[in-house]
Amino acid sequence: MGTRKKGVEFVKHITEIITKSKGFENHLQKVKILDGGDGVCRAELKVEQDHVNLYKFLHGGYIVTLVDMITTYALMSKPCHPGVSVDLSVNFLNGAKLGDDVIIEASLSKVGKYLAFIDCTLKHKKDDKVVAKGTHLKYVKFD
Repeated sequence: MGTRKKGVEFVKHITEIITKSKGFENHLQKVKILDGGDGVCRAELKVEQDHVNLYKFLHGGYIVTLVDMITTYALMSKPCHPGVSVDLSVNFLNGAKLGDDVIIEASLSKVGKYLAFIDCTLKHKKDDKVVAKGTHLKYVKFD
């Protein structure tokens, strides 16, 4: 079931999950969870060397990982299973360079009996210019 936590409690809970991870979530060690609860998660990332491609831009694969994980955290703030991915789609609109600060915002659009729909936007902190937009569809019906 979801965490049903909000604000500071939510931030502490998700940060602890990332910090204690021995698996894939370990890739989010440098992501700072800012706020969340009620189907929303907001995070920040300073683009560092281990996040960029050959051209010193935020790697597309890492952007997809951010969409995947931050949307899942948004879903976890609701009273339902965090689910498994059914579909994940990302549109890359602008680049983020080494040293840039990026805000990641995810919000739950709908949770049905079997599926959850979550939207995500990555923006430059300095001017709100959109880096990428993603949608995540998750299967959430588990007994």
